[in-house]
Amino acid sequence: MDEAPAAGPGRPGAAASCHEVVKTHHTATGSVTALDGVSVSLPRGRVTVVVGPSGSGKSTLLRLLACLDTPDSGHVEVGGRRVDDRGARGRRLLRRQQVSYLFQRPGENLLPYLDAVGQVRLAARLRGTATTDEEVLALLDRLGLADRADHTPGRLSGGEQQRLAVACGVVGSPALVVADEPTAELDTAAAERVLAAMTDLAAGGVGFVVSSHDPRVRAVADGVLALDHGRLV
Repeated sequence: MDEAPAAGPGRPGAAASCHEVVKTHHTATGSVTALDGVSVSLPRGRVTVVVGPSGSGKSTLLRLLACLDTPDSGHVEVGGRRVDDRGARGRRLLRRQQVSYLFQRPGENLLPYLDAVGQVRLAARLRGTATTDEEVLALLDRLGLADRADHTPGRLSGGEQQRLAVACGVVGSPALVVADEPTAELDTAAAERVLAAMTDLAAGGVGFVVSSHDPRVRAVADGVLALDHGRLV
């Protein structure tokens, strides 16, 4: 396992990159610098875990990479495209095409009224990708969900829901999948299956960046990005 390589944007094979990124949050009690001059390149085809204590800047970094926010200075690229020089509409379009975001709670990633096939089919359509039912079923089978293809989320376990969310995340081959503590609410067996799915799918070229305190995530990651008080350490 390696450190995530620090580099400017445009690094070959980068799913996403940051260059001298600064982000400050303003509150009623003052200002807090969440990220302080962060430069990093996140490769395609690898799982990178972001670690650090509470308040280190992990969530802020994930929001920037997911095109949900922009830095105060510096710049961010996803899939070779600048994020920070786009308005809200442009970021939303880029996010739809190039980024998937997985929430900590499995159910928050899925629509309660769609079965597994419908979930993946909708994710593909939103990404503008033509996907056949055979391709959807092949992806579900790869994640051990072939016998759950006609199940809605309420009929799936937490681990199955999270694996289905991963399937929705990678359909259409986005540049980056951003996951916030994806194993936090799973038991050991379910967490291991979710992580196995991530590492298997990363081998197909998608970049995963995962914020986690879970040592199991760090154990399977290809690289580690450690933050403390908004700086790389």
